[in-house]
Amino acid sequence: MRELDVVGVRVEMPSNQPIVLLREVGGDRFLPIWIGAVEATAIAFAQQGVVPPRPMTHDLFKDVLDAVGVTLEQVRITEVRDNTYYAELVLSGGLEVSSRPSDSIALALRTGSPIYASEPLLDEAGVLMADPDSEEQEDEVARFRQFLDEVTPEDFSG
Repeated sequence: MRELDVVGVRVEMPSNQPIVLLREVGGDRFLPIWIGAVEATAIAFAQQGVVPPRPMTHDLFKDVLDAVGVTLEQVRITEVRDNTYYAELVLSGGLEVSSRPSDSIALALRTGSPIYASEPLLDEAGVLMADPDSEEQEDEVARFRQFLDEVTPEDFSG
């Protein structure tokens, strides 16, 4: 498993479909995952530190975990099948719960829990980027932005 950072939420044009973009820690791969608008908002709120006046679903889930003394140890994004990504919440005590990656990411951001992806998933769906310290980084970022503008969910079908 490789640790990932959440880069942010982007909107794929022209369909206006939100994408959460994850980056491999210490690596050159990015993982784009198409998500719903509600989950995109939940992820963006968590990244920006927005606290709604009343708890949203992911805030409520975090509060319930806290109330029952359970911690989210990590999130694992495990695979993609038929254009659908799969993830697991790993809770204290070793309990694993199947989850959508978007919900898992939104919860991980609220709890400060690490996010991981399986190596086979990154090999299959990850997008390579140049070394961030290289002179080619700006060109690579421009090419990646162009990729995001043109890619569709069907491009990730197996």
